[in-house]
Amino acid sequence: IVLAGEGAGFCAGLDLKSVLDAEGRSQLDVASGYELQLSFAGLIKRLRATDATVIAAVQGVAVGAGMALTLAADIRFASEQAAFHIGAVRIGITAGECGISYHLPRLIGASRAFELMLTGRPVAAAEALQIGLVADVVPGDQLLERAMACARQVLANSPYSTAHTKRLMWGNLDASSLDAAIELENHAQVLGLMTRDFAEAAQAFVEKRKPVFVGR
Repeated sequence: IVLAGEGAGFCAGLDLKSVLDAEGRSQLDVASGYELQLSFAGLIKRLRATDATVIAAVQGVAVGAGMALTLAADIRFASEQAAFHIGAVRIGITAGECGISYHLPRLIGASRAFELMLTGRPVAAAEALQIGLVADVVPGDQLLERAMACARQVLANSPYSTAHTKRLMWGNLDASSLDAAIELENHAQVLGLMTRDFAEAAQAFVEKRKPVFVGR
């Protein structure tokens, strides 16, 4: 799955005007506010739950829930014009929304995540690359092709391999110990040895040709 926005920005998050009445007061009560939050957060959970590799191509600003979308992706690429904004801490709510407080420290470390979340300052593309928030930064007119090239590399592998590698990576970010992480790896690896795609890959190696995977 390649996520990209239309126009100059990736995703600006919640439209603040949409929650105000004609006199500029919030129209939200606790129930409606919680329902709104669940709708945004539910999308993040769906992205994480899919076996498909999710690649975010961030061509402009990614703000609030928009930034959360990028963090839930497995791989992120950015254009030179991209910028990542948490921002919510600046408008009277918390920076922890839609999984940001879970994903960000795991991706860039707790110290950097605290600084970004408590200040709400934007992160430009060059800094995002420096701190490991994105895998690459390219000119805007090359961004989608960069994401698609990565997608083609992923799709060249066995579906079992990519799906279970994704599960292992996310699962072992929360592993309680090295032993627990290795046990999860062992389980997935032994199951992989039983697949037709592994047998095909082994045969292709012997025959010095590219394997043809069928997802079985």
